[in-house]
Amino acid sequence: MTRILREVWLFFWRDLSIARTYRTVFVLEAIEGLFGAAMFYYVARFVDTPGLQRSLPQGGSYFEFSLVGFVFLDYLNAALDSFDRSLEEARDSGTLEHLLITQTSLPVFVAGSAIYPFVATTLRIVIYVAWAAILFRFPLHSANWMGVLAVMAAALLAFSGLGILSASYLLIFKRGNPAKWLFLGISSVAGGMLFPVSILPNWLQLVARLNPVSYAMEAMRSALLGGAGVAALWRSLEILLLFAVVLLPLSMAAFAWSLRRTKINGTLTHR
Repeated sequence: MTRILREVWLFFWRDLSIARTYRTVFVLEAIEGLFGAAMFYYVARFVDTPGLQRSLPQGGSYFEFSLVGFVFLDYLNAALDSFDRSLEEARDSGTLEHLLITQTSLPVFVAGSAIYPFVATTLRIVIYVAWAAILFRFPLHSANWMGVLAVMAAALLAFSGLGILSASYLLIFKRGNPAKWLFLGISSVAGGMLFPVSILPNWLQLVARLNPVSYAMEAMRSALLGGAGVAALWRSLEILLLFAVVLLPLSMAAFAWSLRRTKINGTLTHR
């Protein structure tokens, strides 16, 4: 276990060392967070109506509802994108083949490749929410942080399986997975990100009930805006963990098969 944790840490330190050479990126992301929070605040002032507020699951304002949806979309993007990006960067730098012939196990390689993008995404979200709380009265006082962390962990486990499947597609076909963008498109409409699922037509509400994103969004808003604890969120957490139990082993098996096939064909480092 100590060796595994050390290997995961080395992956994280590698990515952090690369990121530290681009320090202006951190400053630009802090400024971007300010403008992003301001954009949602002023859009909310334009569209807020009593009817809209009554349709929001936790009440409150559209600003709170939409900001949570936006920052959660950042996590979803990280889960779906980080494995692809890590493979592409290793392939472009010529280190992919060397990494995959070491004694590092496949789960450690996958986890180590994802840890820095998730940490960087968390930092970016903290900046967004901090600007929103300082300047625009985003109600952090009502959050249940244990509930927030539980939802975040369950959602990342569930969606990481989709990201690993996408990386398997990249290994075989040498290009991005179009199904990933289809999933993001469906989730942006039927995932409850920027408007409540309850206002959708019945057939789209059915799609939302089959989409894990809608359960993650509902649970995140309940924890962050409604103060719901882990016990109150358990139904949504169960559904997300069920997706994780099914998708993670399936995606790891698909990734291992894709890796073996590219090694046999000699196309591991082809672009």
